[in-house]
Amino acid sequence: MRVGLYRPVHVKTLRSQKLRMLLTHRKLLQSKAIAIENDLRATLRDFGLKVGMVGTVKFEARIKELVERLPDLATLVEPLLIVRRTLREQIGVLHRRVLAVVRDDDVCRRLMTVPGVGPVVALTYRATVDVPARFRNSKAVGAVFGLTPCKYQSGEIDRTGAVSRCGDGMMRMMLYEAAQTMLVVSTRWSWLKAWAMQIARRRGIKKAIVALARRLAVIMHRIWVDGTQFQWTRATAAA
Repeated sequence: MRVGLYRPVHVKTLRSQKLRMLLTHRKLLQSKAIAIENDLRATLRDFGLKVGMVGTVKFEARIKELVERLPDLATLVEPLLIVRRTLREQIGVLHRRVLAVVRDDDVCRRLMTVPGVGPVVALTYRATVDVPARFRNSKAVGAVFGLTPCKYQSGEIDRTGAVSRCGDGMMRMMLYEAAQTMLVVSTRWSWLKAWAMQIARRRGIKKAIVALARRLAVIMHRIWVDGTQFQWTRATAAA
């Protein structure tokens, strides 16, 4: 430490740690509920019972409908349905807390002006970055989240690999989802979507999503620092 071989590590503020706990617990309950639903689908399929395409709300009713005339199976699936119901209720509780925090947070509301960025993505970014001033510039955020290519240099070898995938995995996944939402789900066009679509035509949709996720991280940091909102056209952004 005296010779300077170690770099200082940012310790997140108490508020960011609490927000991260809220998001982590919400994600944990979601993964458990999805695991139960997938297990029910798989086990019932072994008996020739196909759940099919059904939403979260109607899932339990569909399961009960399938095992209605099979009391032995109904007895086996009932405990899992009870646990799933409880998990979904508590996910709703945590999600309402997320919405309440975002509603009262000016930074999150401005981040949500970016297309594809919803309350969960905005709050995850808020809790992960914590203090935007700790980055020397906005472009450094992409590297911290593992969204920049790896470089391998040795002698005459200079090879560029895939993205490093270092740093915060949850934040990186949220940025992927936001990028995919903008490209696939959103119908409103912006200069950012047009830029990503050009990459998709040249190099494929997957690389376009990664590139867009990296640029979203940079844009969101600049919005946070400047106190501005997302501009949908180049002319407005330049002004």
